[in-house]
Amino acid sequence: MTDLARPIGSRRHGTEVALIGFGLVLTMFAFTSVSAAYSSKFPSGIVSDGLGFIALAGVAHLAVRKFAPYADPVLLPSAVMLNGLGLVLIHRLDLASASRAKGAGVSAGTAAAPLQLVWTVIGVALFIAVLVVVRDHRRLESLTYTAMAGGLALLVLPALLPASHSTVNGARIWIRFGGFSFQPGEIAKIALEVFFAGYLVRKRDVLALAGRRILGLTLPRGRDLGPVLVAWGASLLILTRESDLGSSLLFFGIFVAMLYVATERRSWLVIGLGLFVVGSLLAYAVIGHVHDRVQIWLHPLDPKTITDQSYQLAQGLFGQATGGIFGTGLGQGRPDLVPFANTDFIASTIAEELGLAGLMAVLVVYLLIVMRGLRAAIGTRDDFGKLLGAGLAFGLALQVFVQVGGVTRLIPLTGLTLPFLSYGGSSLVSNWILLALLLRISDASRRPAPPRPDAPDEAATMAIRL
Repeated sequence: MTDLARPIGSRRHGTEVALIGFGLVLTMFAFTSVSAAYSSKFPSGIVSDGLGFIALAGVAHLAVRKFAPYADPVLLPSAVMLNGLGLVLIHRLDLASASRAKGAGVSAGTAAAPLQLVWTVIGVALFIAVLVVVRDHRRLESLTYTAMAGGLALLVLPALLPASHSTVNGARIWIRFGGFSFQPGEIAKIALEVFFAGYLVRKRDVLALAGRRILGLTLPRGRDLGPVLVAWGASLLILTRESDLGSSLLFFGIFVAMLYVATERRSWLVIGLGLFVVGSLLAYAVIGHVHDRVQIWLHPLDPKTITDQSYQLAQGLFGQATGGIFGTGLGQGRPDLVPFANTDFIASTIAEELGLAGLMAVLVVYLLIVMRGLRAAIGTRDDFGKLLGAGLAFGLALQVFVQVGGVTRLIPLTGLTLPFLSYGGSSLVSNWILLALLLRISDASRRPAPPRPDAPDEAATMAIRL
């Protein structure tokens, strides 16, 4: 049977299986390469951990084929590949930490890779749960204001807790009790994207009304500026109270982008950019945390700060320069010299050991997810799905840009994680939920439209013609 004669679902199933298989083979090869750099023995964990990760990918694939059979076959394999590579890189940094601790005669502490694998299990479980529960993404529109209340509550919660239970490295964005820690802003991001989509669908006609025309741009009426001003003020309040530069930029950017998609008016982009510039200058002048980040960005090699404030960025830049085009090879560099290399600076680890070529390849995988997500949004028949899909895809793209831009010194550091790659349970879980929503929207956009009741029966028509 030729490919053209095979059912579309069968071809999609085969494509997804092949791509997932490629990602798993790449993950196992990378894991073996990292282990070989530290030991001549065959890595003992490749059987148990490898089979466990393969089983997770297989279960996720079966869930997609069962509950979203028409979904894009590229989205899940891309996430599996990124998640697998992230586990390998975190394991590589664990080995470096253990080797350095052994040389110093101290304990290496708890390894991060096994914990990340546990969070992967939780993320995949919630991924499947979302596919099972959310059978139609349009039902989320009825939760517009519930999502707003939940998202804002999660966002504000760390600011209400004592600093001992919410502050890590100067950012007050965590919930910490005992050995458990979670970043509620990651889940709040998805909840607020649902709210933005539902709100803009209902208010789109009002927000798109024409106002005055100045310098070739049709500006909105003054009373319609409220949503942008509220989003701008909320982002500044988050930044002021929680010292969270990354989340403030992310939430405001997502809202302005979704506002533009809903109204198709360039004036909203201009207004949003203007408010961003004003807010940035105000934050730089008033908030010491932001002022320090900008100074580190402008002068990372300043002798006065290179041993303290700008040490992380400087070491990351040195590592990227060492990697060059093709990298030092997995396990052959020293990315462990960079503080928090497995979270904020995982992109620097990639650039050092896989080179610029490896980093660009990873960015292409992200580009595939974003492109396919936007494609699903465009193909969806309802306005809420279009806005939600566009918001989810753009939010992922903006987070990747801000994180990699900070590591490469394109923009100031923000502290955001790299989706699916960086160590951190809250980030990993939220991105698996985000992926499930994109797959649900993709399934709706690719699902054949039901036949119209008044459409003529094809068999009857043929009989009449004969």
